[in-house]
Amino acid sequence: MSEKIRVALVDDQELFRAGIRMLIDSQPDFEFVGEAGDGRAAFALAQKTQPDVILMDVRMPVMDGIQSTIAILEAADATGTVPPRIIVLTTFDLDEGAAHALRQGASGFLLKDTQPGFLLAAIRTVHAGNAVIAPGATRALFSHFGSSAPTRTVPEEFASLTAREQGIFALAARGMSNAEIAAGEFLSEATVKTHISRVLGKLRLRDRVQLVIFAYEHGLITPDAKGA
Repeated sequence: MSEKIRVALVDDQELFRAGIRMLIDSQPDFEFVGEAGDGRAAFALAQKTQPDVILMDVRMPVMDGIQSTIAILEAADATGTVPPRIIVLTTFDLDEGAAHALRQGASGFLLKDTQPGFLLAAIRTVHAGNAVIAPGATRALFSHFGSSAPTRTVPEEFASLTAREQGIFALAARGMSNAEIAAGEFLSEATVKTHISRVLGKLRLRDRVQLVIFAYEHGLITPDAKGA
């Protein structure tokens, strides 16, 4: 049996935490490793338990979810350890805080009223290295990144991508999965995964969420693009 996905939860509402904890505990492939009620405690929890995935509320006392996300990811980078995948939770469809957390390296964004099944699937999805955005929020969220971009100049790093890598980049930026890209381009999923990894490395991006943000911020994709 493969190792269980280690999940931590950060939220200042005790009742909400209790419900999510029960949901996580009900899954045979998950291990609930701990919870915290504010961002500062979340940082300590992450250092102690080394979770694979953290469910992180945005608005909390002491230290909010954005600051905590930044601190956790920076600490992982500084020590050379594998960073946890962080899914930001918010009560608003287009939360400025959630958008900022994604820009800083969070791997997903979900509403707190998300259906339990979708939340569980989201945890598995980000653990596998993919991005998760609340259903129906993708277009509005990344339109925000595009409209607020201070510059549309494409960084020099983008020119280092091969023609094939630029094509894969464009498809991934439109929200297509590895399987969808593989089917459309007549490639294996393993080949697509390799191309995505190379693209992320050359552009110095953490994951596919940052790839999409990069595309919108630099005018490489528009909100009207299919699949957005």
